[in-house]
Amino acid sequence: MNLTNKVCIVTGAASGIGNGIARRFAQAGGKVAVADLNLDAAQAAAAAINADHPGQAMAVAMDVSDEEQVQAGVAQVAAAWGTVDVLVSNAGIQIVNPVQDFTYADWKKMLAIHLDGAFLTTRAVLPLMYAQGSGAVILMGSVHSKTASPLKSAYVTAKHGLLGLARTIAREGGPHGVRANVICPGFVRTPLVDKQIPEQAKELGISEEDVVRKVMLGQTVDGEFTSIEDVAEVALLFAGFPSNALTGQSLVVSHGWFME
Repeated sequence: MNLTNKVCIVTGAASGIGNGIARRFAQAGGKVAVADLNLDAAQAAAAAINADHPGQAMAVAMDVSDEEQVQAGVAQVAAAWGTVDVLVSNAGIQIVNPVQDFTYADWKKMLAIHLDGAFLTTRAVLPLMYAQGSGAVILMGSVHSKTASPLKSAYVTAKHGLLGLARTIAREGGPHGVRANVICPGFVRTPLVDKQIPEQAKELGISEEDVVRKVMLGQTVDGEFTSIEDVAEVALLFAGFPSNALTGQSLVVSHGWFME
């Protein structure tokens, strides 16, 4: 897939999966806005991309749960590069607790970042995409868009919600040449996942080794983590696909952790 001169925004792109996607898009010729809550980290990530692909990355400060910051960030990208062709709504966090112990503040925070963030960023880019008659919206779901695990009520709820949002965007955007799809990764070894290992060990009363071996990888076909590169390749497929033949869909990338 070729993204030459396509303008892409990737949220949560200073590190982890988002950073891998941003780097892969630049390799494919795209111009990439590294949007992140941490502007210093976003600037460092953009500089690293520009070192290999001069002029193809810029940094944008963006709290995806803040309506004004989202609108301002998208406007900044459009002012610099003229439009937005691809959005990857990737920013996310994880908080684990049993439902009865989940605070309402944490519940709202999780839904605000994962679900509200996807809505706000999508809403901000759609007028640009509609005006040019093309675009790709990619939402970062999870295997937990399809199933559930203990301790992750807010995360599971938000990730399930992204499927409905993407399908609605696909229905509304189709006549305007805009596609919407969801990537559903399994466990990817990022700081977000590393943080969960001791938390889940404590909550479940098992060792950290068993969290990795049984909880995270026990359902895979090969006992392997999904890689950032795996997810980035799927993002590139969705970003560069040439028609509405591939829209309103979700693709699970999980080493068989979840199958459908």
